[in-house]
Amino acid sequence: MADRPPLPPFTHETALQKVQAAEDAWNTRDPQRVALAYSEDSVWRNRDTFVTGRAEIVEFLTAKWERELDYALRKDLWAFDGDRIAVRFQYECHDASGQWWRSYGNELWEFDGHGLMTRREASINDVRIEEGERRVHGPRPESERGRSFPLR
Repeated sequence: MADRPPLPPFTHETALQKVQAAEDAWNTRDPQRVALAYSEDSVWRNRDTFVTGRAEIVEFLTAKWERELDYALRKDLWAFDGDRIAVRFQYECHDASGQWWRSYGNELWEFDGHGLMTRREASINDVRIEEGERRVHGPRPESERGRSFPLR
């Protein structure tokens, strides 16, 4: 099994790197690429959906990005300890009818010794927004890396 650095135990710097790597991967909207960050038997709770293993992760993400169009995400490190990281995030997308949404959430992550995520728990709330209220436009520019994203 190949390592996926940075590896636990995390420091502030390596936790920030792991969070930015996750944000970058999710912003590709490529389920196969994203799934490689998770162990073969990774367990997720995403809202009210429970997913186990890479194949189900790919299936879940494929359906998600078919529904959540023009998805763009920002993640911020909240806390870390040993092999665990907590993040807060916001993403924006629109549905097939053109309605824009901003989704706020928190994630709890746990990693194995190879740097693969073995557990992900996500709690998410959605808010309707007008297109003119959007703040997240594509992947984070280099100049904004490492900055916390405002709550409102």
